[in-house]
Amino acid sequence: LMQPPIAGKVVLGWDPAFRTGCKLAVVDATGKVLDTTVVYPTAPTTEKKIRAAKDTVEGMIEKYGVSLISVGNGTACRESEQVIVDMLKEIPEKKVQYVITNEAGASVYSASKLATEEFPNFDVGQRSAASIARRVQDPLAELVKIDPKSIGVGQYQHDMNQKKLDEALSGVVEDSVNKVGVDLNTASVSLLEYISGISKVIAKNIVAYREENGKFASRSQLLKVAKLGPKAYEQCAGFLRITGGKNPLDATGVHPESYEATRKLLEKLGYSEEEITGGGLTGISKKISDYKKLAAELEVGELTLRDIVKELEKPARDPREDMPKPILRSDVLEMKDLTPGMVLKGTVRNVIDFGAFVDIGVHQDGLVHISQMSERYIKHPLEVVSVGDIVEVKVMSVDLKKQRIQLTMKL
Repeated sequence: LMQPPIAGKVVLGWDPAFRTGCKLAVVDATGKVLDTTVVYPTAPTTEKKIRAAKDTVEGMIEKYGVSLISVGNGTACRESEQVIVDMLKEIPEKKVQYVITNEAGASVYSASKLATEEFPNFDVGQRSAASIARRVQDPLAELVKIDPKSIGVGQYQHDMNQKKLDEALSGVVEDSVNKVGVDLNTASVSLLEYISGISKVIAKNIVAYREENGKFASRSQLLKVAKLGPKAYEQCAGFLRITGGKNPLDATGVHPESYEATRKLLEKLGYSEEEITGGGLTGISKKISDYKKLAAELEVGELTLRDIVKELEKPARDPREDMPKPILRSDVLEMKDLTPGMVLKGTVRNVIDFGAFVDIGVHQDGLVHISQMSERYIKHPLEVVSVGDIVEVKVMSVDLKKQRIQLTMKL
């Protein structure tokens, strides 16, 4: 959920399959679907079909200015990857990269009521391809559309108390959404309903209000939304951002309750509100020597003051920026290219009791045994890694006959 978004790129979503063909969807930088098609470059196939598929994709890259291909990691993923790499070698001047994207839950989403409302004219495959493309652009906004149980929580989830499981999973999603905050003028109903204080009904009302009256100009306008009372406003306002609105503070994580104190603080330190939008008031924290004294003067808590200062330095900062970014590739390694001692970056695909499988961009995931994960003693691999982590690994041995790769994280 907290994977950093790759913004500002036109993305081609590629939902791989064998017999039924690979579904493709091009989405622009805002997530709007521009085009969809189906190609047949995977088995059972012929040279002619592969050539036709490459020509189709190259045509789409040319027409829409695609700079990234997002390939789902399901069946036929590696075969599709090979075709993509061969094709990218033919058009090096286009500088297109590709990324393998976890497609857990994509098929659940594409058959859901929500997807039918979003793409009424598309079939299930086209919706799935569009979702795979959007997962790279803004993973959080796309994944909240899926019931958390379908994002790959594990095969034993049905044995658990379903109510508790739902609460725990929804709690994680809610926590992530509130940590990041959402743009009030672009957020979907699915995203809004995870914000504290906003129910499904209110989320729908917010979107309806926005469609009827245009963009929100200030947070206080939320009080005009049907069923959104002062109590809900108090809970949700700090997590909803408005870019380019009337009040620069509406674009930050500062809660409306603290606006008065924030204005006094800015006045005291000689700043104006307008300066916030210019990219933050860098160095403002250095001007404060005694937080306790200042907090008492401004009649706010010390912790609140520290939060305000942090937010003013980096307004609307996305906490996902600190997370490891997905690995973008433009070439594929073969197993025979690997030599012991090579250091590579990979994505953790699966964690088991005795280690973890890491995708390093070859057809076979490599195994990092629990003994090779850390210098210290660990009881379980989950103490060190979790699925989706980007890790640096060194190749220990490669067995081509048995198709096995042994890796170590002790570099």
